[in-house]
Amino acid sequence: MQHAMPFHEVVRRRRSARSFLPDRVPDALIQAVADDARYAPSNSNIQPWVVHIASGATRDRLSKAMLDAAAEERMTPDVPFSYDDLYGVYKERQQAQGAAYFQAAGISRDAAEQRRFAILRNLEFFGAPHVCLLFMAPVYETVRVAGDVGMYGQTFLLSLAAHGLAGIPQTLLSLFAGTVHETLGIDPSLKMLFGISFGYPEPDNPVNTFPLDKAPIGETMTFHR
Repeated sequence: MQHAMPFHEVVRRRRSARSFLPDRVPDALIQAVADDARYAPSNSNIQPWVVHIASGATRDRLSKAMLDAAAEERMTPDVPFSYDDLYGVYKERQQAQGAAYFQAAGISRDAAEQRRFAILRNLEFFGAPHVCLLFMAPVYETVRVAGDVGMYGQTFLLSLAAHGLAGIPQTLLSLFAGTVHETLGIDPSLKMLFGISFGYPEPDNPVNTFPLDKAPIGETMTFHR
């Protein structure tokens, strides 16, 4: 009988992989991850997430459609999002993460074309054979529902890690929500929040193992006694 991995090990092992093996994850294993994720908490147990997973030829068709849209600068987000809205320590953390990723990928600061291709890898799902797309049902206020969908996404990611898989949450995919709706025939009343590309991570690839500086507890939490 396989022993369960301790939670503290799962949450620390989970990494946002940016390079995957082409091997498809067996349907039974994807089902097991989804079965874990459905236990995510939500306000009044309304479970307002609507999830679509694209694999195989459908995944390839979606990637091509998104790359075509990017080439035409045709962005159609369901929910506004821009890194330009970041400021202060939040902007600093975002820039530090980007610098660490490009360094791990061997891309210099002034290699603009290489950086552009690296960003477009998002729309190729970083080579992952599957992509999970998370939508918000049109109930309650958007922020409340987004929080519930976020908890579903985190549970999905932790389950991937516990099963020896990896995933990467990608808000950039949501900038092409209109393309996703059109390509997959998804009801436009469902608002796409983000996607998770997932599969078997490529072992020892530096883009999967570069260190991330997580803020200490004292920087993000206040105790009231």
